[in-house]
Amino acid sequence: MDLFEYQARDLFAKHDVPVLAGEVIDTPEAARAATERLGGKSVVKAQVKVGGRGKAGGVKLAATPDEAVARATDILGMDIKGHTVHKVMIAETAPEIVEEYYVSYLLDRTNRTFLAMASVQGGVEIEVVAEENPEALAKVPVDANEGVSIEKAREIVAQAKFPAEVAEQVAEILVTLWDTFIKEDALLVEVNPLAKVASGKVIALDGKVSLDENAEFRQPEHEALEDKDSANPLEAAAKAKNLNYVKLDGEVGIIGNGAGLVMSTLDVVAYAGEAHGGVKPANFLDIGGGASAAVMANGLEIILGDPDVKSVFVNVFGGITACDEVANGIVQALQLLADKGEEVTKPLVVRLDGNNAELGRKILSDANHPLVQRVDTMDGAADKAAELAAAK
Repeated sequence: MDLFEYQARDLFAKHDVPVLAGEVIDTPEAARAATERLGGKSVVKAQVKVGGRGKAGGVKLAATPDEAVARATDILGMDIKGHTVHKVMIAETAPEIVEEYYVSYLLDRTNRTFLAMASVQGGVEIEVVAEENPEALAKVPVDANEGVSIEKAREIVAQAKFPAEVAEQVAEILVTLWDTFIKEDALLVEVNPLAKVASGKVIALDGKVSLDENAEFRQPEHEALEDKDSANPLEAAAKAKNLNYVKLDGEVGIIGNGAGLVMSTLDVVAYAGEAHGGVKPANFLDIGGGASAAVMANGLEIILGDPDVKSVFVNVFGGITACDEVANGIVQALQLLADKGEEVTKPLVVRLDGNNAELGRKILSDANHPLVQRVDTMDGAADKAAELAAAK
């Protein structure tokens, strides 16, 4: 889960990373009082989860409370790279900036460790620094068991060649930033720029944080950080049912058991769809390795509720998940929707193999639902689902 800048600022403040004061608002007039509380001038910053806000006109200085209202009026509702601005942060203006740096921690999946990155060339996109001047970006592995002590932080500072006059400040900030990273179960914490101001103090002026949604069970307060306004309603409904679902832009709804099987199903459907006018998968939905009939019913209800879906492909290899449970789930889901008065008009292609496959097939045959077709091979079922979607 990616956070807005104001949310990242709040987490930094919680863990003693030095930040400037700020508050988020969603109406222009609220900018007046917020700016008055900050001493009469402020920076009005668009809150969107995308870079390039400044170049797009989403960051403006306001010298007076009235000017803050005007700048908030300009920015609220703005489109920045396809993201509509619904909120702005009214931030304290920074003292004169002398130098800008970059620091971050992230999960390094390739090397199965954590990674610290730091550079004295902050204030620009770090990808640009990495490409044009890679020696200016220090990359220091961090052992998960040891973490970042002040000694480790000094090692990072030394490798990034921070100036001596700020080295100890930056090291201390790196320790508190690591504290944020670990205690909040983050996948990324980034400060850009980390600025040295005229007084010599070093302050985090902008931040980016991505939280690990798999850690939600031990971070219940993170639920309040979710951007529910921009969430896809189908993904939100699936999450409420504890389903692993991602909306895609195709026409064939996909349900499978196990992430590997579902990914393979997406590929097979995309390939089959080339022969039927370019039909593509409409979603990723993994019902898991031990899914019950109720889980199957929940998944089918989500997919059938997607107006983009023209047909559904249920692809199950029975292991822990028995095929008879899946078949019962399909029958129950169709009955549930009928009982709720929701007419089902989208055809279902079902491929069952493995544990209790024969029993599952018999359950579907006995139910004899007019919209359910059984195809016993993966390629054949994918082709049939694509054909049905193209015909709708």
